[in-house]
Amino acid sequence: MPFGKHQGTMIADLPANYLHWFAREGFPKGHVGQLLQLMFEIDHNGLNGLLEPLRRSRQAR
Repeated sequence: MPFGKHQGTMIADLPANYLHWFAREGFPKGHVGQLLQLMFEIDHNGLNGLLEPLRRSRQAR
């Protein structure tokens, strides 16, 4: 996350309440906003398991 309270946190690791706040208040414009919106949809629909390969590859580094 490039800004705000969770700056430096990977977007996939943002808390659900933060994603819900963006959904209520509006996502920022641009690429970061698109990623936040996608992460909200993944979280909202219970598809967090899709992110496990990403998390495993990050831990292997």
